[in-house]
Amino acid sequence: MQLKLSASRLPFAPLLLIAPFFLWGTAMVAMKGVIPHTTPLFMAGVRLLPAGVLILVATTLMGRPQPQGWRAWLWITLFALIDGTLFQGFLAEGLVRTSAGLGSVMIDSQPLAVALLSLWLFQEHIGFWGWLGLGLGVTGISLIGLPDEWIFHLLGTEGNITIGSWQDLFASGEWLMLLAALSMAVGTVLIRFVSRYADPVSATGWHMILGGLPLWGVSAFTESQQWQNLVTSDWVAMGYATVFGSAIAYGLFFYFASSGSLTSLSSLTFLTPVFALLFGNLFLSEMLSPLQWIGVGLTLISIYLINQRDTLGAKNQTVNIPEKTATQQPPILEAQAKKLNSLTVQVRESETETLS
Repeated sequence: MQLKLSASRLPFAPLLLIAPFFLWGTAMVAMKGVIPHTTPLFMAGVRLLPAGVLILVATTLMGRPQPQGWRAWLWITLFALIDGTLFQGFLAEGLVRTSAGLGSVMIDSQPLAVALLSLWLFQEHIGFWGWLGLGLGVTGISLIGLPDEWIFHLLGTEGNITIGSWQDLFASGEWLMLLAALSMAVGTVLIRFVSRYADPVSATGWHMILGGLPLWGVSAFTESQQWQNLVTSDWVAMGYATVFGSAIAYGLFFYFASSGSLTSLSSLTFLTPVFALLFGNLFLSEMLSPLQWIGVGLTLISIYLINQRDTLGAKNQTVNIPEKTATQQPPILEAQAKKLNSLTVQVRESETETLS
């Protein structure tokens, strides 16, 4: 895989690579029942600020360096504003205004934006197999998150979609989810610049604290009854989302994002709705439709294609190499034979002249 080099220093590297997306997917299931009992910005702040403190405690125990210098803090502040405040704020407000399935499709389409930004800024090779994998990934998460009726309408098997339904679609929270996806994509790219001046794990902790404070500040002035309706199970779910779905997941994700292929790492985001769907089926008795199972399969194929794009591209190139070398060999051999013949003739002429 494209990510093996960045994770080779850690034990259980493949499991650690998948862990952030597993934790994000299960955290979505845990938070599903909490949303009606609290407010969006308060919940977004809970996912960030305490998790950032936990990451900083862990970095102190691990002896990782803390940020130094104005450049480090400038990049961390920008990182906190975009990936912390904007991403979590748009995500929380969007979840309130849209369905969970459609919201998941739009937020997890951000690997496309990461691929384009990585191609532009870092000249990461994507190639035919990479673009094919990204297309299959978006198709897969669409089959997972969108209602079956919409898909059948688009295929023309059950009538047409009315214009009013599309107007209602974009009048709700889908634009907020799209802005959240773009914010996460920019944040994923920003960690490359942040890691030039600061340790990526320590910077992740600080960016969660600096990004969470504005969310709680806005919540204090614009929201009410943030925690009065929360019960014990809600606090447990929020604790899981904070510790596992934020602190551990974001710490691992941005550690891997600081090196290696951003396109390959971001493609694993397609696994998040897969895990959310599977665990929703396991714990919430949510049934998977045949289209959703097809979406799961396409998503797994897309991740394989994206992470193996260089290997698959190299196989196509090696097929053509022998043909080119085979056609070039005869002229080279003929030229060498002519050169040897000419040398032989000259030697014989010189010998005859000396003998005479």
